[in-house]
Amino acid sequence: MTVASPDLSSPDPLSLAGLVDDHLHHLRVRNYSGSTITNRRCHLGFFCRWCEERGLVSPEDVSRPVLEQFRVAVYHHRQGDGRPLSWSTQIHRLTAVKMYLRWMVRQGYLLYNPAAELELPRQPQYLPQAVLTRSEVEQVINQPDVETHLGVRDRAILETFYSTGIRRMELCRLRVEHLDLGREVLVIRQGKGKKDRFVPVGERALAWLDRYLLHVRPHLAVPPDEGRLFLNDHGQPFTGKRMTQLCGDYVKAAGVGKVGSCHIFRHTMATHMLEGGADTRFIQQMLGHAHLSTTQVYTRISIRKLQEVHRRTHPARLHRDIDTGEADELLATLAAEGEDDEGRTDDLGD
Repeated sequence: MTVASPDLSSPDPLSLAGLVDDHLHHLRVRNYSGSTITNRRCHLGFFCRWCEERGLVSPEDVSRPVLEQFRVAVYHHRQGDGRPLSWSTQIHRLTAVKMYLRWMVRQGYLLYNPAAELELPRQPQYLPQAVLTRSEVEQVINQPDVETHLGVRDRAILETFYSTGIRRMELCRLRVEHLDLGREVLVIRQGKGKKDRFVPVGERALAWLDRYLLHVRPHLAVPPDEGRLFLNDHGQPFTGKRMTQLCGDYVKAAGVGKVGSCHIFRHTMATHMLEGGADTRFIQQMLGHAHLSTTQVYTRISIRKLQEVHRRTHPARLHRDIDTGEADELLATLAAEGEDDEGRTDDLGD
């Protein structure tokens, strides 16, 4: 959720609001990313305003019961459209407060941290909303008109997303020198968590990238050329919003019946690699996940191997001696019997 940066100016530099800038400066010195600092400012602004509305202006005014009330207030908070905050946003908001109060203890503004034992909400484990099948991927990436310059560029973008699984802003920030065609790799500079990594690129994606670099990018680039790999229709670097629109339009145009944009290729790449036998540790390295547990979500959406084991081991499977034709005939008979029962297939529930 994007929140406008609050005005945390305070006449008292030692008040809750007045110390926020010092805390954020501390994060900058520790090399936290700009987006993290912006988000922390927003979350702490919410906390400070909530405290001020209750007459709590000094760090000493914040107690464990106060923080418990704040946790409940975060849970019940509603956005402008009436929706509650996501569990992820709630966790980030409370974490920002915990880190802020811990910093105050270390700086001597508090004798103890009242948030030390504050429990955070449990993070739900959601599956990605959509994953494309192999045939659906082909439908999407074949949408651009490759007889045009922009079509070649768009095909190269879609192929890069599917081949590498990199994040939207990682692709937008790619520079020409970050692509090594000889070694068949991309260098991701300062990705999420301000970490560099190498990502392999498949042969088909490399072919389209080579075609784009040789025949399309020179026509799009306008001086001064900053060296970004992918340029928009006006020769400028892509914004995240424009990249989302471009990929989302192609997914929609393909008519696969699934909603998604840049991230759908990330989920799809990881799932297809896992189904192809890749170890989750290699997928973790490609995706740039800090923790293996983040990558393991794909073990829950890779259904193909589970289906194979189910067919091989479940006692209700068709006998292995039945040939394919007989099995199909038996399945058709069973389906017809179910439809004859009150004119519909039996609903067996869970």
